[in-house]
Amino acid sequence: MPFLRLVFAIAFLGLPLYLSACADVPQSPEAQAQNARQSDSYEAAALDDNDPFEPVNRAIFEVNDVMDWLLIKPLAEVYRFLLPDFVRDRVANILANMGEPVVFANNLLQGEVSSAGVTLSRLVVNSTVGVGGMFEVANDWGLEKQAGDFGQTLSVWGVGSGPYLVLPLFGPSNVRDAIGLGVDTVASPWPYIIALDGSEARDTYLITSFAVSGLSRREQALDSYDALRAGSLDFYAEMRSVYRQYRNKQLGLKPVDTTPMFNFEDED
Repeated sequence: MPFLRLVFAIAFLGLPLYLSACADVPQSPEAQAQNARQSDSYEAAALDDNDPFEPVNRAIFEVNDVMDWLLIKPLAEVYRFLLPDFVRDRVANILANMGEPVVFANNLLQGEVSSAGVTLSRLVVNSTVGVGGMFEVANDWGLEKQAGDFGQTLSVWGVGSGPYLVLPLFGPSNVRDAIGLGVDTVASPWPYIIALDGSEARDTYLITSFAVSGLSRREQALDSYDALRAGSLDFYAEMRSVYRQYRNKQLGLKPVDTTPMFNFEDED
């Protein structure tokens, strides 16, 4: 789709520039030897962190950060300023409700029949009584939101996480969760339903849902993201640690990171 191709092209645009800034310059033999020792130590630390692609990951992280500073964060601040809490909450609820079919499918793939039943009930209740998902009625009826994505499904099936990755625009991930993100995106039924009105309607839906979902999530994370940055000596490493802690919590795994736990009450 032209729009998404353009977005990802912009995301990668800064990567060659960033890498070119790290190009080698003439050095003395002593400096070269010192850099070699530092490189060996750096590579060992990267392997310990399951981050063998750290130089590339850091470059993509920097590009994402610049894009956030120049475009995404200002748009999220305007979104917060223009729309009252009530309207933003309705948008977030609709987006969450639209994600329930994918959660339902993953609940089934994980063998969680009970959770799948709850998810299906939530979709029906919030889509009808909740007026298209605008209002979270299911929680009040004792139908709590269930977790379920294809990365989680792969984990249940015994697939390891693989190396840590930073994805353009999407941020922290790993090989397993990146594959899961792609599968969940394709598995969503809404583009296929919208496509019944033609490819133009489908493309409009994809662009709108992508933009609104990203804007809503970024607005919800404005304060926590700034707080995390302000308290970080190495923002990249801190974000990597926070992502792993959050993901391990989702998967029901014990934390393996020694960095102090972050407050995940706001899951964005």
